[in-house]
Amino acid sequence: MFTPLDSTDYEICQTFHCLAGLGASSLGEDADMFGDTLEEAIQCGPRTHDLLFKRQTIDELRTLLAYDDKEIDRVSRGVLGIDPTAEVEEPPNWGCFPDLRTFWTAVLHAFENDPEVQATKGD
Repeated sequence: MFTPLDSTDYEICQTFHCLAGLGASSLGEDADMFGDTLEEAIQCGPRTHDLLFKRQTIDELRTLLAYDDKEIDRVSRGVLGIDPTAEVEEPPNWGCFPDLRTFWTAVLHAFENDPEVQATKGD
């Protein structure tokens, strides 16, 4: 059974390969290329991927959010290229989230509310 606290970054990235992909793109070190704010970078994430990736990401996010806060923190350190809870100076007015659970919940909502995902709801 997979347990984040006992896993390497490699194992985490293999288990959460879609989230790791986001950490290498819209939620990576250059997240500001995807939007002027962290919220815009989150909203950009679904637009740059196909439907299969979106559905897999939703499944991964639901799994992640079922973990406790320590496990969410461990997975986040393995897959993200940014710290969404840090108040950064550049870019100005970037924004931050109070905790990682709130951040990942916002990412889940962005993917669940993507027009392409909504159009196939019930399939």
